[in-house]
Amino acid sequence: MHGYTDDKTELLKRLRRAEGQVRGIARMVEEDQYCIDILTQVSAATKALETVALTLLDDHLSHCVAEATKEGGEVAEEKIREASAAIARLVRS
Repeated sequence: MHGYTDDKTELLKRLRRAEGQVRGIARMVEEDQYCIDILTQVSAATKALETVALTLLDDHLSHCVAEATKEGGEVAEEKIREASAAIARLVRS
């Protein structure tokens, strides 16, 4: 079982909302809408995806990494490396 299982319904709802926002942004570009209005929508979609990412990261740390650290050894080290790499990717984006 993945750590996000309890949040799956909420995550899917947020992802569908972000998907709708991205489709709306594409439509705005097609309709030659004002650039600042488009940027506002890009910011909203970005925030929605960041919320999903942070929820998944929190769930990963509190479930997957926590379980692996109980086991210790190479499994724990790998999970910590994965989490560190995921955090680095989020910070760079």
